[in-house]
Amino acid sequence: MSAADPSAAAPAAAADPDGPDAVRLTWNAWPRSKVEASRCVVPLAATVSPARVPDRSTAAPPPLPYLPLRCKPPCSALLNPFARVDFAAKIWICPLCFSRNHFPPHYAAISESNVPAELFPQCSTVEYIVGGAPGAPGAAGAPPPPVFLFVIDTCVIEEELEYVKMAMRKAVALLPEHALVGLVTFGTQVHLHELGFSDLSKIYVFRGTKEISKEQILDQLGLTGAGRSGFPKIPQQPGGPQVNGMHPAATAGVNRFLLPVSECECTLSTLLDELQSDQWPVEAGNRAMRCTGVALSVAAGLLGACMPGTGARIIALLGGPCTEGPGMIVSKDLSEPVRSHKDLDKDAAPHFQKAVKFYDGLAKQLVSQGHVLDVFASALDQVGLAEMKVAIERTGGLVVLSESFGHSVFKDSFKRIFEGGEQSLGLSFNGTIEINCSKDIKVQGIIGPCTSLEKKGAVCADTVVGQGNTTAWKMCGLDRNTSLTVFFDVSPSERSSQPGHQNPHLYIQFVTSYQHPEGQMRIRVTTICRKWVDGSTNTEELVEGFDQETAAVVLARYISLKMEMEEEFDATRWLDRSLIRLCSRFGDYRKDDPSSFSLHSNFSLFPQFMFNLRRSQFVQVFNNSPDETAYFRMLLNRESVTNSVAMIQPSLISFSFDSPPSPVFLDVASIAADRILLLDAYFSVVIFHGMTIAQWRNMGYQNQPEHEQFAQLLQSPHEEAQMIIKGRFPVPRLVVCDQHGSQARFLLAKLNPSATYNSAHDVAPGSDIIFTDDVSFQVFCEHLQRLAVQS
Repeated sequence: MSAADPSAAAPAAAADPDGPDAVRLTWNAWPRSKVEASRCVVPLAATVSPARVPDRSTAAPPPLPYLPLRCKPPCSALLNPFARVDFAAKIWICPLCFSRNHFPPHYAAISESNVPAELFPQCSTVEYIVGGAPGAPGAAGAPPPPVFLFVIDTCVIEEELEYVKMAMRKAVALLPEHALVGLVTFGTQVHLHELGFSDLSKIYVFRGTKEISKEQILDQLGLTGAGRSGFPKIPQQPGGPQVNGMHPAATAGVNRFLLPVSECECTLSTLLDELQSDQWPVEAGNRAMRCTGVALSVAAGLLGACMPGTGARIIALLGGPCTEGPGMIVSKDLSEPVRSHKDLDKDAAPHFQKAVKFYDGLAKQLVSQGHVLDVFASALDQVGLAEMKVAIERTGGLVVLSESFGHSVFKDSFKRIFEGGEQSLGLSFNGTIEINCSKDIKVQGIIGPCTSLEKKGAVCADTVVGQGNTTAWKMCGLDRNTSLTVFFDVSPSERSSQPGHQNPHLYIQFVTSYQHPEGQMRIRVTTICRKWVDGSTNTEELVEGFDQETAAVVLARYISLKMEMEEEFDATRWLDRSLIRLCSRFGDYRKDDPSSFSLHSNFSLFPQFMFNLRRSQFVQVFNNSPDETAYFRMLLNRESVTNSVAMIQPSLISFSFDSPPSPVFLDVASIAADRILLLDAYFSVVIFHGMTIAQWRNMGYQNQPEHEQFAQLLQSPHEEAQMIIKGRFPVPRLVVCDQHGSQARFLLAKLNPSATYNSAHDVAPGSDIIFTDDVSFQVFCEHLQRLAVQS
């Protein structure tokens, strides 16, 4: 009998923090009992990126061109390196449930010297090609083409509409020629353009004032009589042609409204040239009549009739709030302000709940069809992202919030969706993720861009976090950066608690099936192994296995969810209490002696993360609109741990004559007159020039040959900023500012206020102060130490 060495599943080197499996756990050693798990304070959780491309340095095998082997029901786990194999009897024993499974006949040649890739010790993550590509097992012909249905808001000024047209032309030019494209424009009414009728512009018009059912939409489009599968019952001659390998009954709708780029590029270009701002008159003191909800309903209904179960995206470009029909967030009367956080807290937002209910229904429709909703909101006012959040997040959609369609945040982010090569986001479709666990582990739920498939099983926990009560989730859209947070519970059985029956290792398997950007259907299997420890007697192993970055991100996502779900939830108080309990449990100190307190290196940064999380936009919603808060939280919930840490605690790099570029403390004391600072706060990148540097630049010293070094100093942070911007989606806002300038607030708001107006006399020359009553990190730590040693 043989099995892979569990130690091979240890976290990867620091060069790739997510490791070859793209899985990070808060604790890499787990306590055996519920009581000990609760004493750990930080939940037992994992962040998993189900479609991440492996680091080039890892020895990942190419996709395997055959179907995976599953354990017998109800386990159904897939064959993995941790299975014990009896080569003589051709049997493998599942490490999760210990069932014995026979290898099928096509594995007859298996031996210790001839092992399939899925049993290689280093291949804890493998991918299988299961269909969709020509020649692949189970392939049904050519892979389906990607589908992009653009929904454009025309209730914008001419200048903004021109920016939209420019962005659309670039996008269409970047799309593969076989990709299907459709166009919906809307203002007071919804216009669906029939691209297949190229002789003249043919448009189907829908009223924007009332909700339209899917059946009414199909009836108006002449696609009536949809069958149970969602395909319209259109007469089809035997052996008739298919479009891109799709169901024949859908071809009529596709030929009219969704055409390959190669066939409709000229028609689309003409439509964009002729597109005008909404002509409906807007009375003085009123907002434009904008029927966003009906437009999205029409788009969802069209895709449901023509492309059910095939990867498709609705890409909505919105320039303002919905003011009529379903999804309305504010009336057309300008005297009524758009809802604020205070209005939501006081239940004084009359349209909010009704709009959320509408988008919840739209989300269910899109999920059942397997389609994605992406939103690009570009306006100075709110557009309704807070209400749309449920539809965007549950379909795995992308979201970008900017001030204008002419802003680089929109233009560069929109372009990134369609780019290939190294810049590609790796957009995938129609994903599902299943989780299999060792018997003593239960799944509480997932926070992230997915929807529960309500597939109950033995591993479902009683306590639910996020999308729970299931072992399978739908991800209509996912990309290389998509990250999910899975919460677990320890539930030991009586047998496993008895001496002699305890397995020293635990196993968790993530099985993701999805439509790859190349069109093939793939199954990605990731199996991880960690150790059980006795938390009451072996605290040292718990401490050694703590991942403080992952823990900070998991808590940020957890409290963001609780703030949305529980009206009276006090996030700051909850974080403070949790941090005190954690430090009291794992700190090293003499009781009632704060000066003796110290933390292991694996915990040393955690108080700093919590200090910055308390001050972040995820907890402090004051001065942010509900749309901004929803935007920040959606990105926090879907990004990798590394990116999410940058949102919670920005990085700060110093550029000066005295030393090479180097990280410095996120503190106001890091500001100096002869220094340039580069702040990466994820949503924005700030280049901050000290007072003296700014004066020299204004005097033009960088243009003089003898000051070439100064010119290089000015250029270096810009090059570093472009490297950050190049690899990020959404593209962050670049802010270039000077000390004491108005935009310096973008930096000062993120710094630890170690010097305030109360301590201005202690400030070094050339540094700065922050006008705030917030406590500094030093004071925060003093209070933490004092309270932790009392517990």
